[in-house]
Amino acid sequence: MSVRVLIVDDSVTIRAMLQELLGHDPNIVIVGLAADAHTAVCIIDRLRPQVTTLDILMPGTDGLTLLDTVRHRTRAIMLTNQAGAALQSVDRGAFGFFPKSEIFRDSRQLIRMVHRAALGKSTKFRMAERRANAC
Repeated sequence: MSVRVLIVDDSVTIRAMLQELLGHDPNIVIVGLAADAHTAVCIIDRLRPQVTTLDILMPGTDGLTLLDTVRHRTRAIMLTNQAGAALQSVDRGAFGFFPKSEIFRDSRQLIRMVHRAALGKSTKFRMAERRANAC
């Protein structure tokens, strides 16, 4: 069964790269791309993605505020290089986070995280590991 994913990032380059990377997995279907929170909410309500990747820093409504709105409708994976914001996102209900700087170096790990999120598998061990490395 395919995992339905929405990519939310204000950078057209990042959206395209994530679409390319995640799209290589035959079990991931990118159902939409959004550059802002308003578009993301519309797509989430209409297409019901299982997993949404969210950029934290976006103009207008930021990713953390968007997370507060959608965390009960989709499993969010936050993409950021800011350790504090990443940890805050988990405290606010994100399924997990992934450093933007590692997306292209370790895309297989991001793909695994997407699959784990779709299955609802806990990432507590991963989160503890990332918290230790974030300090």
